[in-house]
Amino acid sequence: MAECNHDCSSCNKECGERVEKGPLPSTNIKKIIGVLSGKGGVGKSMVTSLLAVSLAKSGLKVGIMDADVTGPSIPKMFGITGDTIGDGVGIYPSLTEKYQIKVASINTMLESEETPVIWKGPLLSSMVKQFYTDVYWEELDVLLIDMPPGTSDIALTVLQDLPIDGLVMVTGAGKLISMVVAKAINMANMTHTKVLGLVENMAYVKCPDCGKKIMIYKDDVADDVAKRHDLGLLGRLPLDPELADLADNGKIEEYDGDDLEKVKEVIL
Repeated sequence: MAECNHDCSSCNKECGERVEKGPLPSTNIKKIIGVLSGKGGVGKSMVTSLLAVSLAKSGLKVGIMDADVTGPSIPKMFGITGDTIGDGVGIYPSLTEKYQIKVASINTMLESEETPVIWKGPLLSSMVKQFYTDVYWEELDVLLIDMPPGTSDIALTVLQDLPIDGLVMVTGAGKLISMVVAKAINMANMTHTKVLGLVENMAYVKCPDCGKKIMIYKDDVADDVAKRHDLGLLGRLPLDPELADLADNGKIEEYDGDDLEKVKEVIL
C-alpha cells in the first residue's frame, strides 16, 4: 500500500486521514444553483449561459462552474480564450468580456479546446470539488453549476458534497427526453435537493414575419412533467438560429431575450 501523502484531492479512498476541504477564505457565495437535466443535448449549457447573463444584467455578481468536465462548452459560448492562471494557493477564474461573469472550466486548462479529458469517475469528481474549493470566486451573488448529463458520479458529487441551494431542471418537449429528465428529478428528491422548476428548451420557433410563436410539438409534455412532479414550468426557450449563431461565435452575452425572467425571480 502506497504511503499517504495527505492530498485527499488525488485519492478516492475513505480513511482516517481524509479531511474535507472547504472553499478559499475569500470565497463568499450567497446562492449556488445547479442546472441539470439527466439527458444530453437538451441545452443545459445554453440555459446556464443565458441565465448567467440575465442575472448579470440585473447588476448581480455571477459565476459559472463548468462541471461538464468531459464536454465543456461554457468558454466557447462566451468567447473565453487563454490559459487559466493560478498562484500556488488557488485558481483565478476567467472573466467574460461584457458582464465580467467569472468562469471556471477545464477547457481553459487544456492544450487546446479539442483536447479530450479521458478520466475515470473519481478524478472527474475530484476536479469538480476543486472548482468549488480552489477557485478565487470571492464575492458572488449566484454561482451557477453547468452539470453534465446523467445521474451518477459528478451529479452525485455536486448534490452530496457542495452546498447546493436548488436545481433548475432543463427538458425538451419530446416524451423520451421528459422521461429521462424525470429520472434526474427523482434523483434530486432522493438526495433531498430542492428543484426550483423546469425550463423547456427548443420549445418553439418564432415567425420571422409576424413574431408569432409556433409550437414544435403537439403535446404539452413539459407541462405534464411539471404537474406530475409538482413543479413550475419557469420558461420556454425558442429554437432560434440567431441564438445558436451567437453561442457558436462566443457572443452569447449579446443575446437580447427575457425568456428566463421567471427563473431569475425564483432564484432571487
